[in-house]
Formats: sequence, C-alpha cells, structure tokens
Amino acid sequence: MMSLIRKAAALAGAGVAIATMSATGASAAAAESPTHGCPYPYVCFYVDEHAWDSGTPVAKYRDVTSSYQTVRSRPHYHVVNTRNDDVAYLRLQDGSSICLPPNSETAFTNAYSVTGIRISTSSTC
Repeated sequence: MMSLIRKAAALAGAGVAIATMSATGASAAAAESPTHGCPYPYVCFYVDEHAWDSGTPVAKYRDVTSSYQTVRSRPHYHVVNTRNDDVAYLRLQDGSSICLPPNSETAFTNAYSVTGIRISTSSTC
C-alpha cells in the first residue's frame, strides 16, 4: 500500500514539474516575440519584412560609443532597441539622424538607409 502511495506522489510531482516547464517555455516564447529575435541589450537591424517576421536580424550592436559605428549602407526595414535605459542614434544616408528611445522600434521605407549607429547612456532623446 505504501509503495502505491509513493508512486502516486512521484507521478503527481512529475506532472507538476512538466506543467511548470511548459508554462516557463510558453512565457519565454511570448517574451521573444515583441523583440523579433533581438536579445537584450542590443539594437538590431532587419533588412526586409521577411527578416523582421522571422526574427532574424542582419546586424546587432550593443556597445555604448562616443561616435558613430559604421552600419553597412543599405535600406533597413526595421530597427529595434531592446535596451532599457539607453537611446540609439541612427545616422541616415543624408547625414541627418534620428533618436530611437529605449525599448522601442522604428520602420523605414526603402527611401532611407541607415549608415551609422551611436548608442548613448542617455535614457531620453
């Protein structure tokens, strides 16, 4: 009788462990979706809508710099900033720049090309 109770308790414990792992896996997958494959603390570039939808960035940057880092000049469909407290300045092909706040994203048309990125420790633009 005692053996039967131990087996039932072990099975119940295994069921709870599996349910916990499933819930953890589901929340991790849900957390990945809004960043489209861009892990914290990166600023990621996506070359087209297909790359954006599939969560495959073409480039990732994470270093805070005092000057612009060169970005391969080509049209970028989407840029995501997963950093919590740092802004990212994006230099465009015409020399102008835009500021991407923390935990935000922007989309460009084919008319725009990003040529540089500078990540700043400033939390506001």
